Amino acid sequence: MPLKYRRVLLKLSGEALAGEKKFGIDYDVVSSICKSIKKCVDLGAQVGVVVGGGNFFRGRDSGNMDRTRADHMGMLATVMNSLSLADALEAAGIQVRVQTAITMQQIAEPYIRSKAIRHLEKGRVVVFGCGTGNPFFSTDTASALRAAEIEADIMLKATMVDGVYDRDPHKFSDAVKYDQVSFQEVLEKGLAVMDSTAAALCKDNHIPVLVFSIDDPDNIVAAIKGENIGTIVKEDAANE
Repeated sequence: MPLKYRRVLLKLSGEALAGEKKFGIDYDVVSSICKSIKKCVDLGAQVGVVVGGGNFFRGRDSGNMDRTRADHMGMLATVMNSLSLADALEAAGIQVRVQTAITMQQIAEPYIRSKAIRHLEKGRVVVFGCGTGNPFFSTDTASALRAAEIEADIMLKATMVDGVYDRDPHKFSDAVKYDQVSFQEVLEKGLAVMDSTAAALCKDNHIPVLVFSIDDPDNIVAAIKGENIGTIVKEDAANE
């Protein structure tokens, strides 16, 4: 089956890397995810990755700590996750580059858009660390930003649920799953897809978002092939 999406931005939550441990990194889980990313690269896809840091530290949940400092700590957590992904990708036989929005030249390249695109064109996976490099912005927003900058065909949001629901399916047994939904609905209904800044950024830059479960890492492969999984978020889903 040919690829539907040639260049993608994959957003992974930090929690996904922790597996059942719920904290830190489960290398077996990371390895499994990276093997699925390798399948995408082998099929000819160009893959950029943004990873969160919630398995170590989340700035917005830091209590009375200064928010800017807390967010900087959260950015450092994403770097640890980025390095773990890089290690597992290399072990799977994939060339990879880690680029960070905050300069730390001993361990990663600084984020440079043209260089990132060149890496992608050469078949390397690029892992983007440190979010946007600014406090008060989530890694969802960083994903939307990087997707726009690298001109990705789609943003793939791998989550702990299998799509977008009208309410939390873990709390409400009658929650209804959407197959398609518009960015306007996401913003108006406050659907738990991504924060409003990220949704608006994707909407304004015409970047669709596919939300799906990472429980089966091969869903990443299914996503780039355009198979019917998860929920697609588009500018005007009703007219598709």
